Amino acid sequence: QVQLVESGGGLVQPGGSLRLSCAASGSIFSINVMGWYRQAPGKERELVAGIIRGVRTNYADSVKGRFTISSDNAKNIVYLQMNSLKPEDTARYYCNYGGIYWGKGTLVTVSS
Repeated sequence: QVQLVESGGGLVQPGGSLRLSCAASGSIFSINVMGWYRQAPGKERELVAGIIRGVRTNYADSVKGRFTISSDNAKNIVYLQMNSLKPEDTARYYCNYGGIYWGKGTLVTVSS
């Protein structure tokens, strides 16, 4: 079993920044494949960014150049640095491990 706990969400004005964290615990030997997803009200959950073995990354087109995913394998933490936030980034952000395990999410609201 793997437990994931997200933090760092909140209310931010358009153009602002937030850094989300996902702390992983349990049956983890190393951070292999992890991702950040988001789900806005009335919409399907979508992939925001993924990281493989702490090196290879991929991003949704809508966040390229604004969001950065990174990991600290020693601490089993994955981060999502979000800059130049837009109202359309408002959603609950979820951490995923190995395509199987999910956290409960952290809410990000971008509004003036």
